Amino acid sequence: MDKPTPWHATEPTPSSSPALRHMTQLDLARRWRISPRTLERWRWLRQGPPYLKIGAVVTYRVEDIEAFEAEQRRSA
Repeated sequence: MDKPTPWHATEPTPSSSPALRHMTQLDLARRWRISPRTLERWRWLRQGPPYLKIGAVVTYRVEDIEAFEAEQRRSA
């Protein structure tokens, strides 16, 4: 029997396609190869990219993710 693939080793789902406007917490964690719990902690600490929370669902706008990535860029 095959072992389940860990969350960090899988490709983002089609819902995280750049053509779409939002990503789930799991999609973003996969994109950045970090734990989903890290994103949860960042929200609690008010760090990381802006997010939307509708009911119990947390999503991130792709434009906010890209802006956050640009802010993190460092020169050598």
